Amino acid sequence: MIAMPQISSFLDRHPALVFSLKTFAAAMLAFSIALLLDMPRPYWAMASVYITSNQLTGATVSKAVYRVLGTLIGATGTIILVPNLVDAPEFLSLAVALWVGVFLYLSLIDGTPRSYVFMLAGYTVALLGFPIVSTPQAAFDIVVSRVQEIILGIICASVVAMLVLPRSVASAVTAQADAWLACARRLGVDILVGRGSDQERDKERIRLAAAASEIDQLERHLGYEAVSSSNIAQGLRRLRQHMLSLLPLLGAIEDRKLALESNEEASARTTEIFRRIARWLETGGRDGEEADALRAPLDQARPMLDAAAGGTDITAAGLVIRLRNLVDIMRDCQLLREAIAEDRNLDTLNLAFMPDTSTFAVPHRDHGLALLSAASVALSVLACCGFSIATGWSDGVIAPLFAAVVGSILAGIDEPLPTFRKFYGLFLIVIAIHGLYLFGILPRVTNLEMLIAALAPAFLLFGWMAARPATARVGFTLAVYLSVQLALTETYSADFSSYANSSVALMLGVSLTGVICGIVRLLGTSWIAGRLLRSNWATLAAVAERRSDPDRLALASLMQHRLALLATRITVVPAEAGRDAANLRQLRTALNILDVRRASVGLSRRARATIEAFLAHLASIYRNQMVAPLPDGLVGQLDNTIAFALQEPSAEARDEVLMGLAGIRSGLFPDSPAYQAQEIEHRTIAA
Repeated sequence: MIAMPQISSFLDRHPALVFSLKTFAAAMLAFSIALLLDMPRPYWAMASVYITSNQLTGATVSKAVYRVLGTLIGATGTIILVPNLVDAPEFLSLAVALWVGVFLYLSLIDGTPRSYVFMLAGYTVALLGFPIVSTPQAAFDIVVSRVQEIILGIICASVVAMLVLPRSVASAVTAQADAWLACARRLGVDILVGRGSDQERDKERIRLAAAASEIDQLERHLGYEAVSSSNIAQGLRRLRQHMLSLLPLLGAIEDRKLALESNEEASARTTEIFRRIARWLETGGRDGEEADALRAPLDQARPMLDAAAGGTDITAAGLVIRLRNLVDIMRDCQLLREAIAEDRNLDTLNLAFMPDTSTFAVPHRDHGLALLSAASVALSVLACCGFSIATGWSDGVIAPLFAAVVGSILAGIDEPLPTFRKFYGLFLIVIAIHGLYLFGILPRVTNLEMLIAALAPAFLLFGWMAARPATARVGFTLAVYLSVQLALTETYSADFSSYANSSVALMLGVSLTGVICGIVRLLGTSWIAGRLLRSNWATLAAVAERRSDPDRLALASLMQHRLALLATRITVVPAEAGRDAANLRQLRTALNILDVRRASVGLSRRARATIEAFLAHLASIYRNQMVAPLPDGLVGQLDNTIAFALQEPSAEARDEVLMGLAGIRSGLFPDSPAYQAQEIEHRTIAA
């Protein structure tokens, strides 16, 4: 009775070792079956296991599905291109390069795990096509054999992942969501009690955005996991929707709290409420009765907004509303977690926040950057093909093969040259280990059992490295490329000339790809970070012009994904722009614009015209001069718009408009003096 918990504890503490053992077992199973079925290249089945496997069962299965689809598309392209263009090597080279580039572009703009289908469809043509240019008449048979070997490896990886010590995607997502919510609660406490510096809170917001992006990617695998019920999957998605609201909400609370600190009366009204909410958050937000008890004083603290209301009153009203939203959302998150743990139907929950959309994660897509990255890889393939054709080097076809594969895998990095330099050393290690096995170990192997024993030390190490985040890319590369380079079959054959030629071609392909990608993508991290920042302002302009989808969750997901993408590039972002991005000012401004538009339906035609005139002016500014400071007259026009709204009859819609306009003011002009009651300037309506 004691042994099982001990075993479970060991597995939890050493997941990388468990993954390595499982993957090696699946690889040897695939290789053995391929030998038994007399497949011509059984090592492809082995390599496919390492390409497909993931520590989480659902991720392995989803990648298996994507790999099958990508392989079939690539195989179809190979059968179409190679036999028809083999007599015109220049045109074949151009066709393969374009094929790789187009599918890599589609992969980069997709931005989800599904992108693997497109990337694989692209480089599979190079992987299958270049080795058969000397035997085009057998193209169909060879391609079919490769597809069979690859699918065998995929099946073995999936079966082992599902049957042997499976790790659920749902449990991983739940654990990460719990950790994320705990950090969000701590950030909320820090904001409410004034703990920590602005820089520390900005760093935490950026870290949370990056962690949320990882959760989004994981959640996409839930549909491929048979062990997860629909209740759990739906609960996790609803929980993520609630999480999308927290970061901009906490930023809005922090801004309004800071704005009220100079007003002793307003600050005194909210100090005790801050302390109570902070204590509730520190206990995990689990006490439902305390949550109910917090709502009453919040409702009482909300000031009435009459026609003479000033900036302090509007800010205080907005703060109280957002504090109430914080309590509601945190309480909803706790209810959802309990429902997920008990596998309950969400319809039984009484949630305060019910999204009216099924929106999931919306990734940022940079078409220009994707096109540039794809073009650099296509040019690399073309250059390697040109070198092989010009020299008449038969083994040179390996160079464009590796240019396509390695270039596609590294297409998403900002600075190609430094990364490729690291890969030069890595591939030299692959070549050295390949030579050691080929000429030192394999000649002494006489049966399958001895071969498995000989491969175990290296591949168990590579699998362990692949499962650890710090060494994942190195371990994956060593395992996959050594599997292919060894070219294991049922009989041993080794030729030093072939080994040397293929090794030189490999290094040529990787080196030339690194140089070309480094030249084409010379602008690097700073340029990419600048494009991300400008994308936020462009989205804000689109929202102001009604050219954007009014889905709040989609907008929050998109702009928080951009913050996650900025996380690794924040050091090259100007300080002020970095603070604005970390504080999600553009997102909060866009959400306030949506709120104002929605609530302004209940206002007079003249008030609506004033609001639309301001938003049109704002949109034109960002459309024409996206990075320039906002003109001084814009804050005056916004204040006049607030004054117009204050003249409307008192109603909930008017108050919502006022709080939204104040939120826009806080987002666009955080350093401006507080709004003061003023006379209406009618001349600004026509702006």
